[in-house]
Amino acid sequence: MKLQKPFTLPCGAIIPNRMAKSAMSENMATKNHQPNKALNTLYKTWTDGGIGLCITGNVLIDRKHLNGEFNVVFDEQSDMQAIKKWASCAKGSNQHLWVQINHPGRQPIPFSKQKPVAPSAIRVNIMNERVFQTPKALTEPEIVEIIEKFGQAASISKEAGFTGVQIHAAHGYLVSQFLSPLSNIREDKWGGSLENRARFLIEIYKKIRNIVGKDFPIGVKLNSADFQKGGITEEESMQVIDMLETIGIDLIEVSGGTYERPKMMGSKQKNSTKKREAYFIDFVQKVRKQTKVPLMLTGGIRNIDFMEQCLEENQLDFIGIARPYALEPNLANDIFEGKTKSLEHLNSNLNGALDISVHEKYLADIASGKKPKILKGFSLKLFMLKNFFHLLKGGNK
Repeated sequence: MKLQKPFTLPCGAIIPNRMAKSAMSENMATKNHQPNKALNTLYKTWTDGGIGLCITGNVLIDRKHLNGEFNVVFDEQSDMQAIKKWASCAKGSNQHLWVQINHPGRQPIPFSKQKPVAPSAIRVNIMNERVFQTPKALTEPEIVEIIEKFGQAASISKEAGFTGVQIHAAHGYLVSQFLSPLSNIREDKWGGSLENRARFLIEIYKKIRNIVGKDFPIGVKLNSADFQKGGITEEESMQVIDMLETIGIDLIEVSGGTYERPKMMGSKQKNSTKKREAYFIDFVQKVRKQTKVPLMLTGGIRNIDFMEQCLEENQLDFIGIARPYALEPNLANDIFEGKTKSLEHLNSNLNGALDISVHEKYLADIASGKKPKILKGFSLKLFMLKNFFHLLKGGNK
């Protein structure tokens, strides 16, 4: 089974198999944004489940800019002992545990009083300004400071014992905002041409590489496209991949969409796309023809035979799965042992904010030692009602 074969990244690190857990928001850190016992239990369960590459939910680089009340933050106030305990979840195995590092930019916690920042003062086009305020356009010194904070978060990750980092450059967060001409209308060296719009991502990568060295894996999660008129196109994303390959990126995870057009959640996918099993497979096939950079595809992959076919035909190198792992943390081992041939039974068939809330509930179940069960019927309606009143009270746990 090709899924069980190891893979060597350009930096020399060896991933023991091709099963990867893509990032999911856990939102279960302490009030001071430190990792805790719940996160340790969750990730120990996942790594025991046979995943070759496990990527954390987004870890924020600045506690003044969050996209969840209980995000983990890696900065000068971080508790290194707590972070080391989290990193040790994969200790003693050859499995990889990477930190996804992120800045939300103009997409902070919905309805929060945080003043968001972005490349340009352009608000997220969802409902009205009560959801996301119009952001402040970043000054050049502020841009440089954020790049430094990405480097600091990567340094903390390596010091703590994590085996790699992933820069979140997708789904409309800050790095993605710089790449998109819809959210970046700057007229300085950080905007305009694709080269200028990609500069923020490239400089973050260079800063991290200078800090962590040539042997430490650095990945990027990148949109295939924004799926919005005037947003970044597939052709531009392919050019960005060429730039990243040139400077030595170790792994690119392909996704797509933004809060405004959440294609990564399966929103409004064509039936023909769903039948092909993967939301962004066409883009990956195009990329593979022009690049040798290792590729990970996440979104809609549910059939084991299809996974094997993609790997055997060298269309991609890693199978990224997220939401099914929230219901079955031992999934990789089950696949390797032939206990499952499809993941369709692990679909929640929900979209948007409700899907995220439901899966955070599943993750909390795993973290407390329970076996999650798909919410449906009355149990789903009850959860929705509780979630609604939770939001009315300000969203505090």
